[in-house]
Amino acid sequence: MVDALRGLVIALMVLDHVRDYFHWQAFAFNPTDLARTTPLLFATRWITHLCAPSFVLLAGVSIFLQQAGGYPRPAQSRFLLSRGLWLIGLELTVIVFGFNFAWPFLFLQVIWAIGVGMLAMAALIWLPRTAVLALGIAIVAGHGLLAGFDASRWGALAPLWTLAMRPGAVPGIEGFVAYPALPWVGILCLGYGLGPLFLLDAPHRRRAIAALALAMLAAFALLRAGTGFGDPSPWQRQDDPVFDAMAFLNVSKYPPSLLYALVTLGVSLLLMLALEHGPGRLRRMLLAFGRTPLFTYLLHIYLVHGLALLIGVVRGIPATVFVGILGNPGRIAESGWGLSLPAVFAVWLGVLAALYPLSRWFAGVKARRRDRWLSYL
Repeated sequence: MVDALRGLVIALMVLDHVRDYFHWQAFAFNPTDLARTTPLLFATRWITHLCAPSFVLLAGVSIFLQQAGGYPRPAQSRFLLSRGLWLIGLELTVIVFGFNFAWPFLFLQVIWAIGVGMLAMAALIWLPRTAVLALGIAIVAGHGLLAGFDASRWGALAPLWTLAMRPGAVPGIEGFVAYPALPWVGILCLGYGLGPLFLLDAPHRRRAIAALALAMLAAFALLRAGTGFGDPSPWQRQDDPVFDAMAFLNVSKYPPSLLYALVTLGVSLLLMLALEHGPGRLRRMLLAFGRTPLFTYLLHIYLVHGLALLIGVVRGIPATVFVGILGNPGRIAESGWGLSLPAVFAVWLGVLAALYPLSRWFAGVKARRRDRWLSYL
């Protein structure tokens, strides 16, 4: 169940990155900009909002399930510490190079956030689970109240606020922080605190998770329609009913607002329940991805970016356009590169087809062997 949902959000994440590198409007404007987007483009971007919060929540659930399975707490704490440092190291090197094809460049996103969360959990697992759950709720619900805080008075320590709370550049370093860590640590704490739900017998588990998901979605709808609390961008009514619905769902990801967390996690949990009854072939594919999340994540970055470069060169686009793309995205927008949205979906399916046998093979390796290094991929 957990692996199937993780596999689904990996597949959606691949779609998001294929759109980033292949869609002709990817670097022209934000696909959730209601003044310029289309319903299909908006939906293509919005559905991928499920990825990061689901990854982070399931990371917390997995930590609890390891503990419930008998993992000694001292050993687990040491493992979380080493794995957190490993993930941060990967983000700063292998991952950022795959996205940018140039280095050094600071690009801190979901793997960095999970890494910081694991460092935090190395200490937090010593607390009662309910205390960790309460901490997660407090962070997810309350971090937005600090949005107006001016960290400039901190002087040389001001970049710590960017790393923890506010997306942006770090002075003196080329690049930017896309995922300030603290709000995502809150979601990871939620996953850990909700872990016992995933150990219930099947009927009780389904009812409990469905009730939790529906409560999240109801809270989202009430807050979004009523008070405006929980997101820095209030719902602004639109004349067109389709765009009005899009505006209702258009909540803030950077950093993840309370409403963003409620709606994405609510939808993801319902999808997890639906996947229990999904077609066998689809489940097998998703399980291959979900059982090898980091391995598949690393592969897809280089495959998607490399494929864009290759096809671009064949179509007469200079290879240099695809190098340093994060630091200078204007070049790719000006080069004439890009495909239509239907073509983007075709490339996405091709990338998933290429990833599947590799992910399935590595899932088999992990199932047959217990080498320690396998727990880091």
